[in-house]
Amino acid sequence: MKLKRFLLRYYPPGIILEYEQQNVLKTKSIDLLDLKPNTNVEEVVEEISKKEPLITNSRKEQVAQLVLRLQQKISQPDDRYFYLFKVLRAHILPLTNVGFNKSGSCFITGSYDRTCKVWDTASGEELHTLDGHRNVVYAIGFNNPYGDKIATGSFDKTCKLWSTESGKCFHTFKGHNSEIVCLGFDPQSTILATGSMDNTAKLWDIETGKELSTLSGHSAEIISLGFNTKGDQIITGSFDHTVSVWDVNSGQRIHSLIGHKAEISSAQFNWDCSMIITGSMDRTCKVWDAGSGQCIGVLVGHEDEVLDVVFDFTGQYIATASADCTARIYNAFTHELITKLEGHQGEISKISFNPQGTRIITASADKTARIWDPLTGECKQILEGHTDEIFSCAFNYEGNTIITGSKDNTCRIWR
Repeated sequence: MKLKRFLLRYYPPGIILEYEQQNVLKTKSIDLLDLKPNTNVEEVVEEISKKEPLITNSRKEQVAQLVLRLQQKISQPDDRYFYLFKVLRAHILPLTNVGFNKSGSCFITGSYDRTCKVWDTASGEELHTLDGHRNVVYAIGFNNPYGDKIATGSFDKTCKLWSTESGKCFHTFKGHNSEIVCLGFDPQSTILATGSMDNTAKLWDIETGKELSTLSGHSAEIISLGFNTKGDQIITGSFDHTVSVWDVNSGQRIHSLIGHKAEISSAQFNWDCSMIITGSMDRTCKVWDAGSGQCIGVLVGHEDEVLDVVFDFTGQYIATASADCTARIYNAFTHELITKLEGHQGEISKISFNPQGTRIITASADKTARIWDPLTGECKQILEGHTDEIFSCAFNYEGNTIITGSKDNTCRIWR
């Protein structure tokens, strides 16, 4: 094995090694999820060199400089105030979803008008209208980190794969017997997963458009799914009160996460694939060991349904959003409540960390989005102006741009 070069990954902090093995170029990542501004750099480098044979003595100084750069990045103060940049009257009917590509240079909007639109973030100009579905376009997503493809899942029971650059449709995936309500790409962008109201999820080959497997076993609709960062496992959350963990290569179920007393609303792996969180209409969030499928924690306190749950990028914190108009932040390892986010006057349907983990955004039925400090619970800013419920919100990868999608048919860019 011969080390060719280093690449930095800011969020979550890590160093990517590009190396050659038998004339084939490969990569591996060194995750530095616990890195803090005051972490001893020499100790970090020593720890890395012990575990990683590619880091020889001659490379240690180089690695130290990279760790210092990561420290400088994560220690930058975050006191940004966001201003409304543009209001996009995106569609003739209500929006269903919004999403950024990784860099945040463009974003997409899905709608009841049966289309998905691609937008340039810097100018607010419409780049493409992805037209071809015969019913509501409900689930949308980029194949991040690449961003050159877009998937759209529709109530017409099909999913389509599009070119971001040209707007051309590559494939139409047919096989579900009911509406497609969630989808996701694997990290390598070779497989697309779709979840449907027909109680199944399907895995599709992006290159050929062929179905790879059908994930059967749920007894009710699948409304949430997500790959782990390795791309070898996928989870599906269902109205049958359970979450299933599947092996991507075989299509076989590895674990069934049983314990919730009502429908699942949201489920996610953490970055290092060791934990899974699930949110439910039973007002709780559960933390699971991804290896064993055992429940290792129950996060309680919400007085109404938990509508969204999410890890921060490093997987050290968990945020929950509820119909009780509050959000909560928990320590992912101790399961202790860190802070409660109070101030919204309507249910919170979406919650998201910025990539740095220093801010949280919540979208609410009270027509506002709020930006919070996740450690103190202080509301830093209220994004106002929408005339109906905000159902979606997201930061870009740098954390310096926000999009909000509302039932008032508009999407707003804030920067």
